[in-house]
Amino acid sequence: MAAWLYFQYHKTPSPTTGPIYLQSVTLPDPVDLPGLRVNDPPWDNGIPGLRARLDALGFASLLNGGTALHIHQHLDVYVHGKRVTVPADIGIDPEGHFISPLHTHDTSGIIHVESPTQRQFALGQFFDVWGVRFTDTCLSGLCDSGDNRLRVYVDGHPATGDVQRLALFAHEEIVVTFGTEAELPNPIPKSYGFPPLS
Repeated sequence: MAAWLYFQYHKTPSPTTGPIYLQSVTLPDPVDLPGLRVNDPPWDNGIPGLRARLDALGFASLLNGGTALHIHQHLDVYVHGKRVTVPADIGIDPEGHFISPLHTHDTSGIIHVESPTQRQFALGQFFDVWGVRFTDTCLSGLCDSGDNRLRVYVDGHPATGDVQRLALFAHEEIVVTFGTEAELPNPIPKSYGFPPLS
């Protein structure tokens, strides 16, 4: 049984560089994004307004996931110490028959980056596709106040720069938390067991 589990999942190490920021990424003003939520969790997959948000991001509405770039990250979201589900089918509109280069397939928290071109993507762009406000100080309707703060970690390292510009790279473990320091997950997740060939 232990050998089977070893071949089914692998752990990714924490990088020595820590968070990587993409200064060249253009991010739209959240005020201009249709269907952006500013409410408390849980949040659905944000299909209303998706195509318009993709247009604002400069993302193509794809018939299928792109193959020039295909990588995965894992996202954990906690609000006041409680895990928030990252929904299935973020970025996928079954009625419109299109898919975003950034999307999810299930509720595991795995982000799929499937682009028809080689390019870099940022965490803020994923939240924009999801339709959940994400800034340096706010997660949807939850904004820094007193001891309650937005904190983000990449492979266990605190992100101290512009969290919207955090690079999405292969086998990254991202933790987004809102609340007090005492409500942080202990320990902060710093790796994830991805399925093989992912």
